[in-house]
Amino acid sequence: MKVGILGGGQLARMLALAGHPLDIACLVVDPSPDACAGSVSEHIVTGYDDVDALARLVDETSVITYEFENVALSSVERLAARVPVHPGWRALATARDRVLEKGMFDALGIPTATYLPVSSRADLSAAIEKCGLPSILKTRTEGYDGKGQASVNSVDDALPAWRSLGERPAILESRVSFERELSVIAVRGRDGNVRVYPLAENTHMDGILRLSVARPEDPMHGAARGYVERLMHALDYVGVVALELFVDGDQLLANEFAPRVHNSGHWTIEGAVTSQFENHLRAVTGLPLGSTEALGPAAMLNLIGAVPERRDVLRVPSAHLHLYGKTPRPGRKVGHITVRADDQGTLRARVDALSGLAGVWPGIGL
Repeated sequence: MKVGILGGGQLARMLALAGHPLDIACLVVDPSPDACAGSVSEHIVTGYDDVDALARLVDETSVITYEFENVALSSVERLAARVPVHPGWRALATARDRVLEKGMFDALGIPTATYLPVSSRADLSAAIEKCGLPSILKTRTEGYDGKGQASVNSVDDALPAWRSLGERPAILESRVSFERELSVIAVRGRDGNVRVYPLAENTHMDGILRLSVARPEDPMHGAARGYVERLMHALDYVGVVALELFVDGDQLLANEFAPRVHNSGHWTIEGAVTSQFENHLRAVTGLPLGSTEALGPAAMLNLIGAVPERRDVLRVPSAHLHLYGKTPRPGRKVGHITVRADDQGTLRARVDALSGLAGVWPGIGL
């Protein structure tokens, strides 16, 4: 069996690696000749709208998926007319547009921060009146890892913020004074069967995820599970989805969802019975889903901009190093470390031992 993947970054790489034990091969399309998935799978070096490449995907694969949201919707629509594409076109179109995404949350009764679309200076003024200050101005599409957004702390910040985003269609959101950032990773099969992983508690620095910790006993799990199940069923979703959340007092607010495997779910590779990557492949190919149960306390630390010495990571018990084969540069995700333990105290000590290594944020911990 062969699965086509639009995008050849680290997520596609880890999908391809998860496919090997199942005898599932992957064929990735990515315009970058050094896309890191290319070393573990077939790689067509071309744009996502290349008609010949799309035809090859149709001819050679049983199902097609994608590893990021910014692929051409027209290409996904063209492919879906010929071969199954999971997650479906509607999920992709909704997730890549923050206004459509928030509208979906509203329709499903999933609470969010106050927001309003912005397409003009008049819209911006009206949005500030509704959302209040401080707020965050975000482009409707193509923002990730803190890109495509600007803080609006005063009325005087508003126009410079909009100009900094190129005066593109945007959305203004009230800034939430959250206590914690969470994400729930779930998977839905072709048959509608759903499995949900334990919540991950996430720490960001400079808009980039630095640490995710599995929280199997988190009191917000039930509400988060309800939200993500509602979302998947409404979209007739197939595959892995990630829903990012804020904890604001006793309220759980949805921030955004990603229709794909997700950085905050990397802990599942060694920390769960079945990783998010294997379960995504199982789902899109119609195989039975695997257990999403955590094997014990687990965490994931991103490596940003630098690669640590292998021995410094591997001398920490139950630490697993995952490098993506990417050339380090500031702000670039070049790998991650997963770490497990038998109890939270030991996990905390192991995360502390990894903190400050090259690529790991100094002082970060549980």
